Amino acid sequence: MRFRIYRYRPEEDQKPVFQDYVLAPEALEGAVMLLDALMLLKAQDATLSFRRSCREGVCGSDAMNINGRNGLACITPLKDLREPITLRPLPGMPVIRDLAVDLSGFYRQYRAVRPWLIDEGPEPEIERPQSPVERDRLDGLYECILCACCTTSCPSFWWNPERFLGPAALLQAYRFITDSRDKALGERLDDLEDPYRLYRCHTIMNCTDVCPKGLDPAHAIGAIRTLLARRRL
Repeated sequence: MRFRIYRYRPEEDQKPVFQDYVLAPEALEGAVMLLDALMLLKAQDATLSFRRSCREGVCGSDAMNINGRNGLACITPLKDLREPITLRPLPGMPVIRDLAVDLSGFYRQYRAVRPWLIDEGPEPEIERPQSPVERDRLDGLYECILCACCTTSCPSFWWNPERFLGPAALLQAYRFITDSRDKALGERLDDLEDPYRLYRCHTIMNCTDVCPKGLDPAHAIGAIRTLLARRRL
């Protein structure tokens, strides 16, 4: 099996290059997912750098661009990939080394939406209850693993990373906007009423297309726009 992998080692490379690798069929015995193959390549070339942790599609660490499409290496079957398998770092992000990118800007935008419950009232003695219907509204929102696949697939984020919040952050903004226990709806909508923070989304659906958890950030963005439009009426 043939691979073409983006390589950048800042201590010795002036610019990135692609490096070719080959794994013989016998070496791939037992390798099912792309991450399995990457671990075999790492055993051959210890200088190859990428992130990984849970191997179960839960942590989001091994997000990368796989044959032109963002995804998680640990849940991408090798049998579904055409050769040479071309691996690049997530697009639109500063590259630290090889397939590892600097996600500082991504997390900064995530923190900007205040991804926690806001309720300045007295703390309840036991809990803040929700009805089953209210709880069901959070399905498809809370499952985000912050892998950044969606945000780094978004051209609007590439062009305006400091001003456009990006799909992942806006998905989480809506997760708390729609939470019945949160008491800061007006403040949250005020924060998003901006030509760039929300409205740079052009609904091309890249974010929804690549989400490894099957979530729909584009729908969440549209729902926020609807709430903003309704409160103007």
